Amino acid sequence: MTAARSEAIGSPLGAGDRALLALVVPAGVAVGGLGLVASFDSVSSAALRWGFTDPWMLPVGIDSAIPVFTAASLLLIRVGMPLAWVRFVPWALTLVTCWLNVAAGESASAKVAHGAMPLLWVGLSEVAAHVYAVRIGAASGARMARIRRTRWLFAPLTTLALWRRMVLWETTDYREALALEKQRLLVRAELREAYGRGWRRRAPCRDLVLLRLGELTPEGRAPAEGVAAGEPGEPSPAQPGPRGYRPRMTWDAALRKAREATAEWPYERLDAEPIRKAIGCSQQRSRRLRDALRAERDERRAPL
Repeated sequence: MTAARSEAIGSPLGAGDRALLALVVPAGVAVGGLGLVASFDSVSSAALRWGFTDPWMLPVGIDSAIPVFTAASLLLIRVGMPLAWVRFVPWALTLVTCWLNVAAGESASAKVAHGAMPLLWVGLSEVAAHVYAVRIGAASGARMARIRRTRWLFAPLTTLALWRRMVLWETTDYREALALEKQRLLVRAELREAYGRGWRRRAPCRDLVLLRLGELTPEGRAPAEGVAAGEPGEPSPAQPGPRGYRPRMTWDAALRKAREATAEWPYERLDAEPIRKAIGCSQQRSRRLRDALRAERDERRAPL
């Protein structure tokens, strides 16, 4: 997600937006309620014909489970414990409730009408789920940003490689991925200058691995924005490369710096984005630091 889009998502609503929201939300709830009531009536009547002792339990159980499983999937994503199969349960239940409504109709027109009504309720649930998913993605930085279509048009091969690295190394911010890509190209140029055209065979394996991981910065340059360097005066366990480029800040150094920066913060403020801005690290590392700091706070607050 680009910075401009993230700022737009998190920006407060204007007077016109609030007025439109005040109209859309009740109307959406009313339309979804009509679909839920229509589905309940048709499926419960059909369930009575099918021999159910308590026919109301069939539509209530299926239609209410759709938003419940959708909300459960989003909450699991929010707390960092996603389960891929949970997201498919609401879709399967949607097919089931549509099929039951179609089976409840007598004529072809009735089948189409009965099958379309529960989609109103399902559509409302999906819209609400999408709004919440975008909100938690903007807050936690867990959603993968989209690459501009124009970049795919003008440089499809290099853009595919950039997208692949974003997916492999969980670089969710597009601008951060571009900064890392520029840094990687500069390091490649320095390796080629140092070792010649066969630099991939002559360069040390450690440097090649660090280059692939994006852990090297060019000689004589500060780290790119969003990529933290080692603390001044602190020896790094990694040896510098042949041209003097250096690795990023170690995990222990980052954790120590995060502890110092967040010592006075309340527990609710311990989130990935504030930590990233406070110590200048990547989004992936800021999420790991957030989890580590929260775990330390939980241990201190736990009763003996």
